[in-house]
This record gives sequence, structure tokens and C-alpha cells, in this order.
Amino acid sequence: MKTKYLILVLLFFVAHQLKAQLGGESTYEFLNLPNSARMAALGGNQVAVYDATDLNVAYNNPSLLHEEMDNHLLMNYVSYLGDVNFGYASYAKNFGDKGVFALGMHYINYGKFTYADEFGEKPGGTFNAAEYALNITWSKQFGRLRTGATLKPILSSFENYQSFGLAADLGVSLVSDDELTTLGLVIKNIGSQITTYYEGADRESIPFDLQLGFSRRLPHAPVRIAATLHHLHDWNLSEYEIVENEPQIVKVDEGFGKQFLRHLLLGVEILPSENFTIRAGYNYQRRQELVFDGKASTVGFSWGLGFKVSRFHFNYGSARYHLSATSNHFSVSINLNEGLR
Repeated sequence: MKTKYLILVLLFFVAHQLKAQLGGESTYEFLNLPNSARMAALGGNQVAVYDATDLNVAYNNPSLLHEEMDNHLLMNYVSYLGDVNFGYASYAKNFGDKGVFALGMHYINYGKFTYADEFGEKPGGTFNAAEYALNITWSKQFGRLRTGATLKPILSSFENYQSFGLAADLGVSLVSDDELTTLGLVIKNIGSQITTYYEGADRESIPFDLQLGFSRRLPHAPVRIAATLHHLHDWNLSEYEIVENEPQIVKVDEGFGKQFLRHLLLGVEILPSENFTIRAGYNYQRRQELVFDGKASTVGFSWGLGFKVSRFHFNYGSARYHLSATSNHFSVSINLNEGLR
């Protein structure tokens, strides 16, 4: 009965958010950035990677926040494009029957800008731009079904223009008895812009997403494969094109196969030992959107490494966003329950 009730609640939120997302562009797009080196290496996002030792997976699916993550601390940093950098830090605590809670902070710093007027004149002075999201996550297990939610107050600040918003993620995951197979469902960024950047402006939508994922660790090989379908509420993710002799743009008409690939994120992990992992991922949508002059090279591909030393977990991820731009992701997590050895 609890499972049926939960599913009905999730479907209600999906139906409500679909109506709210018709038309317009989204604000707070930094919420879609990968939070960790591991996820960056696995294509940018995976919502069904069950790993009780990695607090990072709870960012992508709050139901994956596990009791064994009690007293875990993590810090992530990304050298993004140009002078832009972003990061995420989180700490988890198990409160027994009340569930597991985690507190995190996600930020992006766009760097320093020089003041200029509409004529290109520079009167002098600089200003900063940044956005922040506080993540308050809860998870609890009911039988084999894990449930979770994240509440995200958001602050966006560009010079003297500021906006406040509120969003939430809802997630469920189902783990097999042997813990080799996981299914995950996430309704991401349910919410709204509360205050706009200037008085009288219309409220902008935030980047809602409906995601469904699967992962499988092979029983007789040190390999885990993972796949996530994103933007399931919006089937046509193709680019826009200009209609000849018409003052309008329309989306490119693509077949089922290409449209399906635009929704699919693929990742694989090779685990030769408990202390070392090799990762790779593929993001078809990113590759199609960021191809330049017909040249794609390795855009859309990603890779990474992870290793454990004592109570520290270190991860590195490299994701190619453009022919001339590769982002470097660094993650460090600490199990504060373990002593140095």
C-alpha cells in the first residue's frame, strides 16, 4: 500500500510539472551540471548506480542515500570552461528509524566581469556572478524499495540582479536481492522561481527533468554497466533549424533511433580491485549539440579514474564538451568513521 501511494504522489508531481514547463527557456541551468568526477566520467548523470560507499550518487538520485554513508564527507571541484568553476560539498548522517539525512552545497562561479555600457565603453570596475543551491536530502528504505527526496533553496546573483527559487527532487530505487541490479526513477527540479531578477519580470521555468535508470554489475566479471534515460517528458530533443523564406525556426525532424539516443546516457565501470576503478561514458545529445563545423572528434565522450587510500576516496573525471574545451572534475570523499591506517 505504501508503494502504491508513493507512485501516485510521484505521478501527480509529474503531471503538475509538465503543465508548468510548456514553452520558454529555463533559469538555474547550473542544476544540470554533473556534481562529481564519477558522474562526469559516466556520461554526466546516472540515477541507478547503487554504491553504499559513495555519497555522490545521492545527488543524482536521493533514494540512493544509504545508511552506510553515515558520517561521510565529500568535496568536489570542477575546472570548467574559461574562468568558470563549480563544485559540491556534502555530509551525511544516519538517524536510524527517521532515515538518513545529508546536507550539501552546490555552487557555480562565473568569474569576474568588467563593467561596460551599451556602446562598449568601459567606465571601470568589475563585478562577479555566481549561483548557489543548498541540498537537504532524506532517504529511507521500505522493504526492497528505497525512497528519497531533496529540497533545494536556490540563490542566483548576477551583479545587482538576484533571484531566489525553490526546487525539489523525488527519487525511488529498487535493488535486487543480490545487489547486482538497480532500477532508479527520479523527478528532478520540481519547483519554481520565487523572486525574479528585477521587478515586473515574468517568472522563468526551472530545468525540470524526468529520468529513468538501470545499472548491472556482472556477477562473474569486474564490470558495472549503467544507462539513464533523461527528459522523458519531452521526446523531441533535436536542434532547431531555420525555415527557408519563413520567419520561424522549427525542430529538426529525426527518426526514432536518433531521438532515443538523444535521451540515453551510457556508462561503464571496470573494477579490477576494491581500491581502483576505471570509468568511461558517452553522451549522444551533447555530441550532437556541440559538434563544430561538422567536426566532432571526441566530443560527448568521457572517462575517469577512482582509487581509495585508507579512508579517502579520490576520483578524477574528464569530459569533452567542445573541440577546444575539456573539463576536469576532481572529487575527494572521506569516511570519518575510519581511522588513518
